[in-house]
Parts: sequence; C-alpha cells; structure tokens
Amino acid sequence: MDSTVVIMLAVAVVLLALIAIVFVVLIRRTGSDRSAKRGPTPEQVADVHTELEHARREGVEIRIKAESEAGEVLRRAEAATEGALRMRKEVEEETRGLKHELKELRADLERRENRLAEREERLDEEARRQADRGRKLAETETELADRRTELDQVEQKRREVLERVAGLTADQAKSELVMTIENQAKREAALIVREIEGEARKEGEKRACKIVTLAVQRVATEQTAESVVSVLHLPGDEMKGRIIGREGRNIRAFESTTGVNLIIDDTPEAVLLSCFDPVRRETGRLTLEKLVLDGRIHPQRIEEAYERSKEEVKDLCVRAGEDALVELGITDMHPELITLLGQLRYRTSYGQNVLKHLIESAHIAGIMASELRLDPMQLKRCTVLHDIGKALTHEVEGSHALIGAEIARRYGEHEDVVHAIEAHHNEVEVRTVEAVLTQAADAISGSRPGARRESLEAYVKRLERLEEIAQSYDGVEKVFAMQAGREIRVMVRPEAIDDIQAQVIARDVAKQIEEELTYPGQIRITVVRESRATEFAR
Repeated sequence: MDSTVVIMLAVAVVLLALIAIVFVVLIRRTGSDRSAKRGPTPEQVADVHTELEHARREGVEIRIKAESEAGEVLRRAEAATEGALRMRKEVEEETRGLKHELKELRADLERRENRLAEREERLDEEARRQADRGRKLAETETELADRRTELDQVEQKRREVLERVAGLTADQAKSELVMTIENQAKREAALIVREIEGEARKEGEKRACKIVTLAVQRVATEQTAESVVSVLHLPGDEMKGRIIGREGRNIRAFESTTGVNLIIDDTPEAVLLSCFDPVRRETGRLTLEKLVLDGRIHPQRIEEAYERSKEEVKDLCVRAGEDALVELGITDMHPELITLLGQLRYRTSYGQNVLKHLIESAHIAGIMASELRLDPMQLKRCTVLHDIGKALTHEVEGSHALIGAEIARRYGEHEDVVHAIEAHHNEVEVRTVEAVLTQAADAISGSRPGARRESLEAYVKRLERLEEIAQSYDGVEKVFAMQAGREIRVMVRPEAIDDIQAQVIARDVAKQIEEELTYPGQIRITVVRESRATEFAR
C-alpha cells in the first residue's frame, strides 16, 4: 500500500510540472499575440526567445528531476513490495505451522479424552467389583462369627467334660503345667550354669597356673635372702674395754647418740647391736665399725663418727633405691619415695630382705602383666611400692599397707598404684586387676622355697593358735586362717549371735591376739554372720 501512494505522488508531481509549463507557454503566447497586434519590437522578440529557451531548459530539468524522483519512488515501491511479499510469505508459513500444531493439539486432546473415558469406565467397573467383594466379606464375617460361636460352645463343653474327668479346673491345670515347665527350665538352667562355671573355673585355674609357673620360672632369685647384720666382729677382746670406757662413759654416750643398744657379753671378739629400727641399727653398726678401726673412742669421736655414718647410710639408701628402679626400668619417681625404698634394704620380714622382696615381686608382676596383655611398667610400679609403708612402721602407727598408700598419694602416684598398695592385704576391697596381680606377686615371692626363715613348725603353730583363739568364743561355728595368717575369717551361727555380738567377738579376738602372739604387721579379723537357703532342682 505504501508503494501505491508513492507512485501516485510521483505522477501528481509530473502532472503539476506539465501544467505549469503549459500555463507559462499560454501566458507568453497571449502576451506575444498582444504585442503582435501592436507589432513586436526586435528586443521583445529576443526576450521572448530567451524566456522560451529558459522555460524549455527548466522544463527539461524539471522533467529529469521528476523522472529521477519517480525512478527512486519506483525503486522504493518495488523494495517495499518485495518486503511485503516476504512478510506475507512468512506470515502464511507461520499460519500454516500454527494450524498444524493446533491440529495436533486437538488430536492429542481427543486421545486424552478417550483415555480418561476408558479409565473412568474401568474405575466404575472396579468400584462395582469392590462393592460385590465387600458384600461377600460381610457375609463371610457373619458366617465366621456364627462358626466362632459354635466353636466356643464346643470348647466350653469339651472343657467341662475334661474338668469333670480330671477333677481340676482350667486355671489349676494351667498353673500346674506352668509350674512343671518352670521347674524343668530352672533345673536345666542350673545344670548348664554349673557346667559353664566348671569349665570356666578349670580353664581359669589352668591359665592362672600357667602364668604363675611361667613367672616363677623366669625369675631367678637366690634361695636365701640377706638379713640385717646386727653383729660386729672385733680385732680383739681388749677392744671391748675401750668401747665400754671408764665407768661406762663411752657405751652410754654411744647408746645415747645412736639410739642403739650395745650388748657386750662373753662372746669372743664380737658385740651385738640391738635396735627396733633397722636403719638406725645399721647406722650404729657403721659408727662402731669406724670407731674400732680408728681406735680412738670417746664421746666427741662417737658423735663425729655417728654423723658421718648417718650421711653414709642415707647415701646408701638413696643408691639402693635408685639401683632397684634401674633394675626394674622405672625412671620417674619422687626422690622421697626413692629414699624410703632404699631404707628397706635394712629391713627384713621373716628373714627375707624387704627390698629384694619388692624387686622380686615387681619382676613377677611384670611377667604376669605381659602374659595378660596389661602394662608391665604399671604393674611393676604397683608392686615395688606395695611395702613402702614398712619404712615408716616404726614411726607411724597403723598398717604398713595403709601407711604406704598415704605416702604414695602424697607424692603424686596414680590412684591405681595407691589402690594396689592399700589393698594388697585385703584391708581395702580390691577393685582393679592391678591390685589382684600385686597380691599374687607378693604371695609368690613370700611363699617360694627359701624365701623366709620362719620354720614350718612355728608357722603352723601360729596359725593353729590364731584359729584356737577365735574358736574359743561361744557361737563360733568355723574359723579359717587366711593370707598366711594376716586374716582370720570367723563364721558364727546366725541364730545364736546377732550383729552387735558379732562386733564384740571381732574386738575381743583382736585384743586377745595382740596380748598373746607376736607377728609382723597386723591381722584382720572378719566375723561373718549370714543365713543361707539352698535348693536343688532335680
């Protein structure tokens, strides 16, 4: 439509140009006619020719310009026409595509409507089948309820017949059946438990014997342990007089300074030193030995020799403690504990050197710990310190186990080590494996052949006397001496002895033992009063 307008505008421009040219020519002719009537002059004729030529040129220019404009307009019109044709073609193609898609959408919609209609028909059919099935189930439930009622009636009649024949009600028969099954189950369970316990006990004893045997075999220890030296040999009997001094001055100064009793008797070339504290006795022995070697014996020399001997014994104790720890591979321990450990070098128990006993027990405990996949160093630490309290039993009252535990706790030892020390004589209830192995190592070291000097006869007599003392009280049923005489277990009759009387018996037995017997450490008295009921399922 734009090209048509352009063409029309071009034609109109051309027409207007032609009309203008014609109009100019007519005017000039009219003027020429008028002038002809008057008779044109030559100038006028020239002017007319000039104007005509000028008009002709303008007309030509206008025509050329109009033709070029018309050509441009035609080209634009043709280009617009081609664009319009292309757009029309594209629109037609897009229209055809849309019509095709619309056709496919309509076909798809028709297919979906058909499927929905088919599904609706199937659902209606399924609903009808479900309704039929529901009616059949209702009828079946009614039939089952009727049959259940009939069966209950038959069961009731059968139960009545059985109760009448057996003479028992259903509850009574059920109770007897349950009781029979329960007793049978208990009997079988007891047999199984007994069998398992027996197997576990056999296996445990076998393994324990293997571990203990291996530990004892791997520890090579001398058969006779060292004992405290309390006899000093003299170069001659004349030295006894010099030791006594004028009017006993030297011996009194010696005993006052060292705290050791000096016994000078008819024994040739020997004197005896007596003191309850073994470290002090050793200090006195070294002091007297130095005085004898020097030959000058008087109170001032005694004090000087005593001070030197005391420092020497202290150094020996520290060195002995360090040597023991080096032998066991223990590197970190408080210096005070090392000193106390070294002091046990001069302490004996039934003739067995306590420090050697601790080292031997630590080796045994380490071996058993390795066999049981435990920490050997921890067990060695527990065992080497378990008798540390014996270094202070002359200064502090109480059991060496409890004293040693308090010392270890004070100097920063681990709580497991402290517990093993305080529980190695069962004065505290055992709670850890380390404490049990400490007890075992202590017992192995103390009971091996040649470890202690106490004769078997004296040992047996002491145990028999402990049992006799406890057995002499009324109401006592049985007495057991345990832990190598360190504990007495007294079993009393519960119908004859009450709880208060049991405490009285324990106190009286302890008092009588203190008065009559001599023993190391302390003895624990445990009075047991209990009632037992035992049955066996056959």
